[in-house]
Amino acid sequence: MSLKFGIQIEPQLGFDYQNIEKIALKAELLGYVSIWSSDHFFLDLNSESRNCLEAWTLLAALASRTTKLRLGTLVTCNSYRYPAILAKIAASVDHISKGRLEFGIGAGWKEIEYKAYGIPFPSVKERMDQLEESIQIIKRLWVESKVTFEGKYFTLKNAFSAPKPIQNLPPIFIGGAGKKRILRMVARYADYCNFGWFHQSEKLKDLLETLKHHCESVNRDYDSVGKSFFASVMIAESSEELDQLFHQRAQMRNMTIEEYQKSISKGVFFGTPEIIIQQFQELIDLGFDYFQIMFPYPNDYEQSIKFGQHVIKKL
Repeated sequence: MSLKFGIQIEPQLGFDYQNIEKIALKAELLGYVSIWSSDHFFLDLNSESRNCLEAWTLLAALASRTTKLRLGTLVTCNSYRYPAILAKIAASVDHISKGRLEFGIGAGWKEIEYKAYGIPFPSVKERMDQLEESIQIIKRLWVESKVTFEGKYFTLKNAFSAPKPIQNLPPIFIGGAGKKRILRMVARYADYCNFGWFHQSEKLKDLLETLKHHCESVNRDYDSVGKSFFASVMIAESSEELDQLFHQRAQMRNMTIEEYQKSISKGVFFGTPEIIIQQFQELIDLGFDYFQIMFPYPNDYEQSIKFGQHVIKKL
């Protein structure tokens, strides 16, 4: 199994562009294959003074500065852009990067952003229906000369999108925790499923078994679907260094060290490189081969170096 690692950036936490570019350029030297951005407009309702770069603008800028890293969204919120426009945006980034786009998409969930920006926030079912229509439209616009589409939510009449992606069909990642609808869409349309740190081992086994069932129902080889995992990681070279990191993080969040450790105990991989490697090996044994790693802000640069030197090289 060939393992791949990428770095996940959360612009909503307050990054400026120079910091992200610094992380990306270093990542190219450390064995990472990709850099990813979430697609949010702000962190919370008290974020008027906190930077949050727009995801696709950020990817376009990184595409012009990097040479090897693949560039992705984990994940684009389908509700924020009409699918035909999103298809053109994505194809443009693929051209700027000379064919390095990874296309992640999901139904959307962050209601406070919808309300703040005046974007309709329909039911989960409607957002899922819209997502399925969008994926069909985007894939067709990437390969067909003209597209006519009559859906419940979106209509296209002889629509065309040029340029086409250099990759023909960039890899599609569908993210989300849904067991039925999302995994059925993965089986039908995606190159990769994407699960996250909030899934425990038994839950992951259950989700993968459900994905296998959906693949069988559409006559698709289960092994042809890539398995990717979004992991939050805090790495230290010694227990003393880890304690210092806990202390720093607890102070930032106005918590005691005990409160902070409890808050991350079920969602963050933390420890020395040996412990981190063991945690990833459990995922590898389940069939995961692509990992998007989020490091604790604002220590992303230093943490990404430690992870690259002590984990990627060994795995």
